[in-house]
Amino acid sequence: MTEKKSNPFTDLIFNVIVPSVVLMKLSGQEQLGPVNALLLALAFPIVLGGYELIKHKKFNFISLLGFVSVLLTGGIGLLELDNQWLAIKEALIPGLIGLVVFVSTFTKYPVVTKMIFNDAVLNLSLIKEKLTQNGKLGEFNKCLAQSNYLFASTFVFSSIMNYVLATTIVTSPAGSEAFNEELGEMTLLSYPMIAIPSMLMMFGIFYYVWRSIRRMTNLEANQIFKMQ
Repeated sequence: MTEKKSNPFTDLIFNVIVPSVVLMKLSGQEQLGPVNALLLALAFPIVLGGYELIKHKKFNFISLLGFVSVLLTGGIGLLELDNQWLAIKEALIPGLIGLVVFVSTFTKYPVVTKMIFNDAVLNLSLIKEKLTQNGKLGEFNKCLAQSNYLFASTFVFSSIMNYVLATTIVTSPAGSEAFNEELGEMTLLSYPMIAIPSMLMMFGIFYYVWRSIRRMTNLEANQIFKMQ
C-alpha cells in the first residue's frame, strides 16, 4: 500500500494564505484584535500538523521544527518580545535543518540518498550493478555527497533570506495590530521570495543526480526509474 502524502496546495492554504489573511485583515480592534487574530492565525498550521500526525502516525524532525516554529512565533507575539527574537527564530529553523542535512553527509544515511537514491523510486539493483561494472561507484558516491552539501546550502539560503525578510518587514512592536499585519505580509512574501527559489534549487540538485546516474550507467530513464 502506497503511503498517501500531504497535498502541497492544502499546506500552502493552511500554513501560508489563511494565516496571512487573518493577521492582515482581522487584527484591528474593530475585528478580533491583535491577540485573538494571532491565536486564530497560528491555530491553522497547528491543527493541520496535528491532523497529519494523527492521520499518518508519523512525526519527523522537520515536522517537529515546524511545530516549534509556530509556537515560538505565537510566544514572541503574545509575550510582546523584541522583534529581534522573531528574526532569530526565522533564521534558526531552516539553519537547524541545514545543519542536520550537512551532518548527515558523514553518516550512513545522507538525506539526499534517502530522498532520491532509494528503491521506492529507482531500480537500485540495476543501477548499482551498472555503476560497479563501469567502475563508477566511488565517483557516484562523491556525487551524492556533493548533492547533500548543495541541499544543505538551500537551507542556508532560506535562513539568510528569512532573517533579512523579518528584519526588513516586521518593525512594529510585538503584540500590536501593525505587528500582526507585518507578520502576515512576511509570511505571504516568504513563499515567492524564499520557498519557490529553494524548491527550484532542490529540483536542480535532483536533476544533477539523475544526469549523473544516466552518464555513469548509460541507462535510459525508463530503466533508471520504477515505472508504475
